Amino acid sequence: MKNIFIVVFALLCFSVKAQETSSGEVKFPVADPSPADIVYFPLNAPKAKDATKPVIKIVYSRPQRKGREIFGVLEQYGKVWRFGANENTEVRFFKKVSIGGKKIKAGTYSLFAIPNKDVWTIIVNKQTDKWGAFSYDQTMDVARVNVPVKALLKPLEYFSLTFTAKESGANLIIGWDKTQVDLPISF
Repeated sequence: MKNIFIVVFALLCFSVKAQETSSGEVKFPVADPSPADIVYFPLNAPKAKDATKPVIKIVYSRPQRKGREIFGVLEQYGKVWRFGANENTEVRFFKKVSIGGKKIKAGTYSLFAIPNKDVWTIIVNKQTDKWGAFSYDQTMDVARVNVPVKALLKPLEYFSLTFTAKESGANLIIGWDKTQVDLPISF
């Protein structure tokens, strides 16, 4: 028993030391090539001096185009896509919303998409804290809505999300490469 303790202690010390540089400093991981970002609705919610409360918050990673053809090539048509890069894009609704006529309770969800040439299916799913679409489970879908594709005049380098206000809610504007789709959200 004493020998096992000594071996475990030695391994623990070695693993801690392996994460340090020769100067004794901790070695931090390199920056991710697809940086994380956050978008709120209203857009000024986190910086507003009047304590504007957010209605929606989306945390997502922003892959780059890097001269590649994105939709139909890198991201194949007809396949579930993680809606960005790295971990699933997560949306938090601070109050009940409606997407495509489906009422969605306040809470945190993942966003996925099935891109096609003329129409995308946007998916709101209960699974969170997952990597990519590898473990996507359709039975966890809360809503699916089809939205038309718009062509951008100038390619967009980074996958980007923003909001525009509408009378009864907001439009989530999704853009990357030469493609834009708008997802109406009512609340």
